[in-house]
Amino acid sequence: MTSGAQITELDLSDNAFGPDGVKGIETLLRSPVCYTLRELRLNNCGMGIEGGMILASALSECYQQSRAAGFPLKLKVFVAGRNRLENDGATSLAHAFKSIGSLEMVHMPQNGINYPGITALATAFQHNPNLRVLNLNDNTFTKRGAVAMAQALRDLRNVQVINFGDCLVRSEGAIAIAAALREGLPVLRELNLSFGEISEAAALVVAKAVRDKVELVKLDLNGNCLGEDGCEALKEAMESMNLGGVLASLSEDEGEPDEDEDECDTSEGDEEEQNCVNGTKDHVNGEGSPSKVYLCSPDLLSFLHSPTSEKLLNLGAKRTHLIEKQVNFSDAAKIAEIFLQISSVYKEDPDVKQVVLETTDTLLRKAFSSLHFQINIFITSLMVNLGLLKGEVKFKKVSVLPGHLIVLEHCVGQDYFPVDQADVLEAFLSRNGKVLESCSSARDALRTTLEKRIAA
Repeated sequence: MTSGAQITELDLSDNAFGPDGVKGIETLLRSPVCYTLRELRLNNCGMGIEGGMILASALSECYQQSRAAGFPLKLKVFVAGRNRLENDGATSLAHAFKSIGSLEMVHMPQNGINYPGITALATAFQHNPNLRVLNLNDNTFTKRGAVAMAQALRDLRNVQVINFGDCLVRSEGAIAIAAALREGLPVLRELNLSFGEISEAAALVVAKAVRDKVELVKLDLNGNCLGEDGCEALKEAMESMNLGGVLASLSEDEGEPDEDEDECDTSEGDEEEQNCVNGTKDHVNGEGSPSKVYLCSPDLLSFLHSPTSEKLLNLGAKRTHLIEKQVNFSDAAKIAEIFLQISSVYKEDPDVKQVVLETTDTLLRKAFSSLHFQINIFITSLMVNLGLLKGEVKFKKVSVLPGHLIVLEHCVGQDYFPVDQADVLEAFLSRNGKVLESCSSARDALRTTLEKRIAA
């Protein structure tokens, strides 16, 4: 420090110095010696939460001081796997990463990070547009972490390697990541979603999402829940896209999940209760009352609380105005619930049929055209409610009615409904459609319309 040296790489990996060791290098990291630091490797050092927080503070101060000196820190490589950083350590580092903004490679496997820490990192990664390698192997994303990370990936155009293996992304998370693949990641070379409790249908959605990735050399979906037939279907799908050589071995597939097995995240705040009408549900906030997701007029509130065709008709010509102006379109899962509430009152009576279809058209056209609407969340929420996809959050399923599927068939055929989302629906309906046997005629008509829309 006193010699005026300029460090570009610091590697102290595989030394069990723990949080006290981080305190030992804290002064160094804050000093002008590290203003030029480009690579920091602290793998398997036992830093723990405390060490991670100290490290984050030192990096943040180094960045602030170096920027004030006219030479902002441009850290490119950060390696800190196997350090038990957990959520607090990861969140602290995320704040530092967000400020630094120059990261190109991040390796943070096996750190006991759950969705709050993953979500914080995802936000930080959006501020590092030059990211090329992202390795968070063996942390616990669950749906919420995977969705947050997928949202970040949409903005990262330079990512070449993604390793989310053994991260429990599950089917809902895999669908969200697939949406990011379709919309971005143009130079992706490797994608690892192994050992994530991903179903056959979700794996096929991921496979179809990489069909245009011309630089892709490896897709790893080993150790998921495809089953023997699912593995064969995935191989056939990849071969049909001339990507058979890209797919990694499926030798450790876990087999199809048990029929009664649920993907449940029982974290605080996820408890839900069933509404008294039509099998729909209200989320419950921390105070035990239904969360308000729209600025309701009394008439609209009455319909949504207890849907009937008479109440929908009684909204009159103002119903489209109420939908457009008073429904909160920022919550895609709630839009799925409202769609199901409206479609539950469908009848072949001409007046009711027309009003239901017009109202759902208004709802979805406005939602799908909204800039920040997460359509993949809408689709997964819809499939969870219909029983086509097992969700993480435990709740009583909707009692599926033919009207739900008839109205969905109508919407799928409209120009506002994206073809790629029709592809997702078809993948799940074709493999899990037996759960809709009570509405077999409407189910089969929906599948036919989906196939036609995809082929068009």
